[in-house]
Amino acid sequence: MSNDAVLHHVDARGVASVILNRPEVNNAYDDAVIQGLLDAMDALGARGGLRAVVLRGAGKHFQAGADLKWIRRVAGQSAQENERASRATAQAVRRLNELAVPTVALVQGGCFGGGTGIVAACDVVFAADNAMFSIAETRWGLMAGIILPQLADAIGVRQVRRYALTGERFGAQEARRIGLVHEVVPLAELEAAGARVVEQLLQNAPEANAQTKRVALEFAWGSPDEPVFERLVAQHAAKRRSAEAAEGLASFVEKRPARWSA
Repeated sequence: MSNDAVLHHVDARGVASVILNRPEVNNAYDDAVIQGLLDAMDALGARGGLRAVVLRGAGKHFQAGADLKWIRRVAGQSAQENERASRATAQAVRRLNELAVPTVALVQGGCFGGGTGIVAACDVVFAADNAMFSIAETRWGLMAGIILPQLADAIGVRQVRRYALTGERFGAQEARRIGLVHEVVPLAELEAAGARVVEQLLQNAPEANAQTKRVALEFAWGSPDEPVFERLVAQHAAKRRSAEAAEGLASFVEKRPARWSA
């Protein structure tokens, strides 16, 4: 099954492959990617016999964060439309985080912004040695509030306070050191690494794995209750419509430094 932006299918073992499929823009997310992820999570969550999910990005890069042209277009729409976009984005990451089966992300090339939230929401993450990461929303006058709970689970508040505030890029080995990825492998071995861990997962009892994941999430920050979730959505949407965001997105389109840049 598929839509144009997100492909998914399940093999005979019950292992699903989910592929972010906008390689022409480095898999940057927009409405279509968000809806594709929601559709995939809904379809897989309702499927019997599912054992694991492997998430990939088509092309040279895993996921380049938000499509800033799309963000700019949404920012010009109503407050209600902005909240709808933020809620759908947050729901896609939350559903991935809470999916009952083990999830594996295979990361190559760029993994920026929302892409880091996606991998933080996965249970096992392998990165190719060419992977590069950043949480750079504030550079464009935006903020990453809807993925910070998952990132806090993955790398801890101390590292979030560095990388979500500086926006600096960091490589695969640093991502491993801080806990965003579990293992770094040569690019040519990325698929094989994923296949090996799937074989390990398939040796385990599915309901025992599901219960183990549910209990782990009970002690995590990445599944906030509804009032907190709604506050994060509203804050994320409001920031997109702010004067700061307008300046940051204009600087992107006009290829110039934002006015706050030193």
